[in-house]
Amino acid sequence: MTRKNVLIIGAGGVAHVTAHKCAQNNDVLGAIHIASRTKEKCDAIIDSIQQKNHMKDTTKTIVAHELDALDVSATVHLIQQTNSQIVLNLAVAFVNMAVLEACLETGAVYLDTAIYEDPDKVCEDPPWYANYEWKHKEKFREKGLTAILGAGFDPGVVNAYCALAVKHHFDTIDTIDIMDVNIGDHGKYFATNFDPEINFREFVKVWTWIDRKWQCYPMHGIKRVYDFPLVGKQPIYMNGHDELHSLSKNIKANSIRFWMGFSEHYINVFTVLDKIGMLSHLPVTTAQGQEVIPLKVLKAVLPDPQTLAPHYTGNTCIGNLVQGTKDGAPKQIFIYNSCDHKACYNEVGSQAISYTAGVPPVAAAMLIAKGVWDPKTMVNVEELDPDPFIETLAILGLPTIIDNLTHGRIDMELTPKEVAKQLI
Repeated sequence: MTRKNVLIIGAGGVAHVTAHKCAQNNDVLGAIHIASRTKEKCDAIIDSIQQKNHMKDTTKTIVAHELDALDVSATVHLIQQTNSQIVLNLAVAFVNMAVLEACLETGAVYLDTAIYEDPDKVCEDPPWYANYEWKHKEKFREKGLTAILGAGFDPGVVNAYCALAVKHHFDTIDTIDIMDVNIGDHGKYFATNFDPEINFREFVKVWTWIDRKWQCYPMHGIKRVYDFPLVGKQPIYMNGHDELHSLSKNIKANSIRFWMGFSEHYINVFTVLDKIGMLSHLPVTTAQGQEVIPLKVLKAVLPDPQTLAPHYTGNTCIGNLVQGTKDGAPKQIFIYNSCDHKACYNEVGSQAISYTAGVPPVAAAMLIAKGVWDPKTMVNVEELDPDPFIETLAILGLPTIIDNLTHGRIDMELTPKEVAKQLI
C-alpha cells in the first residue's frame, strides 16, 4: 500500500531540515504541510525552501498551518483537512502522545524522532517506551496502522545500524557502544544543539544496559576516550538515551551503552547550572511572587539551536562500535556517519546536528510512501529491514561507513569491563 501527503508537526531546526528534504522528494511524498503553534516559523521554512528552489515538483503544494498539537481534535481536523497520510512528529516531545492519538483516530502513519516526555517527570524507570508508547502498540496492531518510533539519527539510524550488524555482520553480539560526538565551533559561549529543555532533561541520571540488566550511574560519571574517524581522539561520557530502551528488548547483546562527547567547558558550565538549580523542571517563586520553572527560563536565555547554523564549523561523528563473533571468530566493526556543518548549512541552511536528525524521518517516510516499510503495527526502527533505510539515507546525504577493526588499531583506551567499573 502506497501513501501520499506529509504533515510535519514542529518548526524547529530538525523540522527545517525535514521540510527541505521532503520538498526535494515531493514527487514521492506528495503535498507537504507544516504545522506549529507559531505559523510564522512554518512560513519561514517555506520561504527558505523556495529561495533554494528545493521543490522538485513545483505543481505540488506546500502550506503552513497554525496548530496546538496538544489539542487532539485540532490535529485530527488538520490531518483530515490536508488528506495527510504520513505524520512526521518533530515537535517537542511533550506532544507525542496527543499526536499519536490523532493518528490512531485518522489512520495516518505516525513517525517521531524522540521518546515522549512527561513534563512533570524526568528520567523515569526503564524501559521508557513501556511507560507510554508501547501501551498503545496493541491498538495500532488491531487497526493495522503503522507507527515508527524514534526515526531520527539517535534514536533511529543507530538502531538500524544495530539491525544491520545482526543481519549481515555477526552471529553473536557481546557489546554495542553507540557514540555521538560533535567537534565544532558555533561562536557562542554556551549553547545546546537541540531544544535546551529536552536536552537537559536527559542529563539527570544515566540508565544503561549492561550484562543484560538496567544499571544506573551518575551523569558524567563514566568517561573514556575513543579515536574517531575524521575527528580523532575525543572524550566521551556514558549517557542515558532513548534508543537503549528499545534495543535492550529487540537486540540480543550483553551490553548496549550510549556515549556522548562533551568538552571540558561544556561540563563546567553544565555543572554550575545544575548546582545552582537552573536545570530543575520544578517551579519556584520569585521575590515578585511570579512562579517560574528554572529550566524554561534557561531555555529562554540560551541561543536557539537553529541560529547556530550560519556560524558552525567542524564535523559530527555518530556510530556504533559493535563487538561479537562471526563464524566462531572475534569481530569488531564501527558503523558510522560523519557530517560537515558548513556543507549542511550550504545545502539546507542548517547545522549538522539538525541535519542528521532531520534527514532520517524523510527516508522513513519515503519507504512508507512506496510501501517498502509498512509493518501495520507500532515498531522501533531496529524491528524493520535496515537495508532500504540505509540505502535511502545515502541518497539523501547521510552515507554509512563501516570500518572493520578486528585486526586494526586499539580502539578503546578502556575495555568495556573497565569502563563499567569506572565511577568518578
